[in-house]
Amino acid sequence: MGTRRKSRELALQMLFQADMGKQTPDDVRKTFWSQRQDIDPEARGFAEDLFRVASDRLEEIDGLIGKHAQHWKMDRMAAVDRNVLRGAVAEFLGYPATPRAIVINEAIEIARKFSSPESVTFINGVLDSVGKEIGA
Repeated sequence: MGTRRKSRELALQMLFQADMGKQTPDDVRKTFWSQRQDIDPEARGFAEDLFRVASDRLEEIDGLIGKHAQHWKMDRMAAVDRNVLRGAVAEFLGYPATPRAIVINEAIEIARKFSSPESVTFINGVLDSVGKEIGA
């Protein structure tokens, strides 16, 4: 697994912890990294960047996801799916030079690992739609 994939998975776990534990980004950072001393600094850095963008722009990101996840409210989505989407949209916004197809593909692979088969189609559709709006 590449460093970037590892980073995206770590960012997902941080977002999930913040979401489910109702924790501030600072609280998440403190507890999350204390249990993961062995993470490659490069992987940690990119994970931190994605988490920071997702946390700082959460309202904007959730607005984009909500707009494109037709008939789905954020709080009704599976928590893993909601946070996979947040991480990917954060990457669209924070790293516009990364091709959207790569961001979407990575999100799908992470969803395959951590979520249900149905989630893969859902995440692909939402990200494709959000990516087109952001790229326009």
